[in-house]
Amino acid sequence: MVKDLIHDPMFLAQKSEPATPADAAVITDLLDTLRAHLNDCVGMAANMIGVKKNIIVISLGFSQIAMVNAKIISRKKPFQAEESCLSLLGGPRPTTRYDEIEVEYQDADFVARKGRFTGWTAQIIQHELDHVNGVLI
Repeated sequence: MVKDLIHDPMFLAQKSEPATPADAAVITDLLDTLRAHLNDCVGMAANMIGVKKNIIVISLGFSQIAMVNAKIISRKKPFQAEESCLSLLGGPRPTTRYDEIEVEYQDADFVARKGRFTGWTAQIIQHELDHVNGVLI
């Protein structure tokens, strides 16, 4: 179900809790909400729809995927970027990102995965993981 977006910086600045299989409906809602905003959004975190769980979704253009309990385990090639956010008004804001990252996460079925991501996809993941960690850009 498509959910309303949260814009409260006090709520968004709170660190999310680990997700469990009991949170499967949140993944569905988050994917539905991302798909409803694909014209102006490439990723979302669960706290953007009012749920403090470590769940992010990203658009790969042709499809959207969920990453649950994700954490970056390596970063390479830092660069300066400016990013805007659908849940935070104003922007863009400056931030440091990494062109190459390695991430451990669970997929939508809670199967453990590890992936290496580069470029734009890596930047989206970093932005959304900032959300679940309570970091506002």
